[in-house]
Amino acid sequence: MWLPSRFTLKFAVCALRRGVLKSHPHVLRRGGCNTAAFMPEAAGFEGVSGRAALQEFSVSNSEDFWAAVARQRLSWVRPFHTVQDCDLSRGRIKWFQGGMLNVSVNCLDRQVHICPERVALIWERDERGSEVRYTYRELLEMTCRVGNLLKRYGVKRGDCVTIYMPTCPLAVASMLACARIGAAHNVVFAGFSAEALAERIRDAQSSIVITMNQGVRGGKVTELKKTVDTAVQSCPTVRHVFVAMRTEKLVPMTDRDVLMDEYVFSYHDGDVFGCVADIGWITGHSYIVYGPLANGATTVLFESTPVYPDPGRYWETVERLKINQFYGAPTAIRLLLKYGDQWVNKYDRSSLKTLGSVGEPINTEAWEWYHRVVGEGRCPVVDTWWQTETGGICIAPKPSEPDEEIVPGMAMRPFFGIKPVLMDTEGKVMTSNNTSGALCIAQPWPGMARTIHNNHQRFIETYCQPYPGYFFTGDGAYRSPEGYYQITGRLDDVINVSGHRIGTAEIEDVVNQCSAVAESAVIGYSHDIKGQGIYAFVVLKKNMKIKEEDLYKQLNSVVSEKIAKYACPDFVLLVKRLPKTRSGKIMRRVLRKVVESDLDSLGDLSTLDDPSAVQEIIEGHAKISTKGQ
Repeated sequence: MWLPSRFTLKFAVCALRRGVLKSHPHVLRRGGCNTAAFMPEAAGFEGVSGRAALQEFSVSNSEDFWAAVARQRLSWVRPFHTVQDCDLSRGRIKWFQGGMLNVSVNCLDRQVHICPERVALIWERDERGSEVRYTYRELLEMTCRVGNLLKRYGVKRGDCVTIYMPTCPLAVASMLACARIGAAHNVVFAGFSAEALAERIRDAQSSIVITMNQGVRGGKVTELKKTVDTAVQSCPTVRHVFVAMRTEKLVPMTDRDVLMDEYVFSYHDGDVFGCVADIGWITGHSYIVYGPLANGATTVLFESTPVYPDPGRYWETVERLKINQFYGAPTAIRLLLKYGDQWVNKYDRSSLKTLGSVGEPINTEAWEWYHRVVGEGRCPVVDTWWQTETGGICIAPKPSEPDEEIVPGMAMRPFFGIKPVLMDTEGKVMTSNNTSGALCIAQPWPGMARTIHNNHQRFIETYCQPYPGYFFTGDGAYRSPEGYYQITGRLDDVINVSGHRIGTAEIEDVVNQCSAVAESAVIGYSHDIKGQGIYAFVVLKKNMKIKEEDLYKQLNSVVSEKIAKYACPDFVLLVKRLPKTRSGKIMRRVLRKVVESDLDSLGDLSTLDDPSAVQEIIEGHAKISTKGQ
């Protein structure tokens, strides 16, 4: 993962100088930056001057580029002797061979030596106005205590610890403690059900689970310990469950459970990076925990929701904590836009310098509102594209030359060391601009995923085989006449709901477990608030009679229980049969075209086993979209 020199969203996408923004409805320009502002190491790259030259050097001389970054920005226990040994066509990805480092040491010890009393974390608790600050020294102490506790209960290098906690300081310390002792961490989003949690514990083969008695979010209490108790019943590898107390409510404890002590927090001033994601997702890993802390920044842990106790929560937090860079999801921006400008204008946002968006493409209306209202027309909006698999930002408007434009709704420019390409349907690189294709990355970079835990063959098949020699992202993209990139959406069967990616197969598997359901097909569709919604087409078992509203409730209940609430279908359409090829493959492409009302692009349906099934679906969708659900 690439993180330029120091501090906040500046370190994610460029060190930006303050200045006056000149803008018109679709273009934003800004002044005052040079190569050294992008990265100090550029001084050692002979003949490199300016953003474009640095970008070209980073991909044409990638070993020299990444070696300089690694040596300058990380503390090594043992230096590396080989920068990279990668072959994307074979799924072989090795970086900095011979080297040894500890990410916890780089995030904590290195900062403690320089500025022990600098604030590392600001925990923005669900209860407004009750934030808690934690210094680098205190975070190191907490991390060491958790690490010692893990070792005391038998966790060793190579083990995997499951963390099922809300966004809080102890969750961060638990992640860093695992890294410190050489264990992997499996951070599970605290909104997942017991069954979904159990599946992830079994996959990780964890012997230790760390959780809290309860979680608090948006004024609602969730029974985390109860969920863990249910989950571990089907997880024979779990020996101990560490339990911390978020509330005062006592929970049942067994011989397996270990109660963790409270820690003491102190209050200090510090510069503030506000990423309002959850640490259960990759954004939280990279831009709440490891990225900010490795760069000595102060990072916010946001436990609540954007509308609790009212739609002004984000902006009240910005005013109170003096947040300088705000990094959030387009879903939340679209939601808050609908509440009007008054909830934003009520609070002082003069501390803001940069606004970022992450998780999905941001539409132009939301981008312009974000820039004009939230940022008061003076803060650049940085629409970042990256994935869990990439580890960090790959395409973003910044860094750029001082006078270069920012186009709403576009990720725009490849980051240093990233070489994106578009591929056509025949697997050939598309070299022209003003074209669309499958987005791949042409060469490896240090932050990329190296494998899938216990299933390297799946990693090769998913990311390396579709376009041999290239890393396949699964996304489609458009490259403008100017060479800017715009992400157009997923090409595979993955739905992005409010920034949460989930496979259609996982939802279908749960829907099909419903006693009334014979089979189903799930697709994503464009949703004004969530980015994508979930549309389920359901075939009932023969002679099964059930009202649509009852089935809808039943499906939502089972999906919520077995996956999570965000995975519940927004629409359920009962059909007699699904459109299939003669070999039995469900034609989800046809279903998408129907839902998108793009009937002229249905194409040749003669290959379907029963073409009349499509007309039934068209008529059913027309009815359901008219009355809503």
